[in-house]
Amino acid sequence: MKKSILYILVVVILSACGDTEATRQRLDRQQRLEQQRQDSLALKIAVLPTLDGLPLFLAHEHRMFDTLGVDVRLRRYNAQMDCDTAFRGTTVEGIVSDLVRTERFQQQGKGLKYVAGTVLHWQLIASKRSRVSRLDQLGDKVVGITRFSGTDWLTNQCLEGVKVKGDVYRVQINDVLIRFRMLIGNEIDAAWLSEPWATLARQRGGVVLGDSSDRYPVLGVIAFKDEAIRDKRRQKQLSLFLKGYNMACDSLNAHGLSAYVDVLKKYYRIDDKTIAALPKIRYMHAVEPTADNIKKVSAFVKTTIN
Repeated sequence: MKKSILYILVVVILSACGDTEATRQRLDRQQRLEQQRQDSLALKIAVLPTLDGLPLFLAHEHRMFDTLGVDVRLRRYNAQMDCDTAFRGTTVEGIVSDLVRTERFQQQGKGLKYVAGTVLHWQLIASKRSRVSRLDQLGDKVVGITRFSGTDWLTNQCLEGVKVKGDVYRVQINDVLIRFRMLIGNEIDAAWLSEPWATLARQRGGVVLGDSSDRYPVLGVIAFKDEAIRDKRRQKQLSLFLKGYNMACDSLNAHGLSAYVDVLKKYYRIDDKTIAALPKIRYMHAVEPTADNIKKVSAFVKTTIN
């Protein structure tokens, strides 16, 4: 009798455990489906760890987008190629990029809408050990770039009319962090770097050979896929996103980068010394890039289309 009762208890306990596990799995599946649904409804943007993306990080971290009632989700990548892949597919609706890359999208048949120009700029920096201090010394040297990007176009522009002995070897290093590390590790002779990586390279003895802000058009942009923002719900999201973006720009301009050490350390992994050395940046409200700037890169873009 006792054995029978014990057997029944074991069966009941095991059955209960089985029901609990089945319930947990069902709830987990429901939760995953709900998360996927919410993610599909959110406005998603691909962004790199460069200071042109700081207004997005600030608006997200300080809940400016949440306050406005718009669900903006930032997809963070270290390589522009990865941003592009996300943009070509269904991972994101928007991208923080440069005009050369986005115009290449356009000429390849990918419709998009520009919503903002950004403060993106690069410096061409030579490593300390390269013994390069002028552009005409880049002969037989290796320069880190991203192909079919602003850095590719800028290399053409800054070398135009410069007498260089030997070839300048452009090496594609898409990941901005790897490009920085290869430069300071003396694995390449020079590289185009944007902030804060340009400041970090200068702190380690890098020599500035060129600066995109000297005489070249502003290349930074934020763009969205045409098909992603056609319906009224997405258009409302975009309008609120731009409002939050402008709020973040105003905050950065009013208080300076040093007021947002928390955001800089979280998203860029830089220390107080580097933050103090960053150049003063004035962030612009969301205004589409000018037709003149687009025209200046369009001829180069055509040469990159096979």
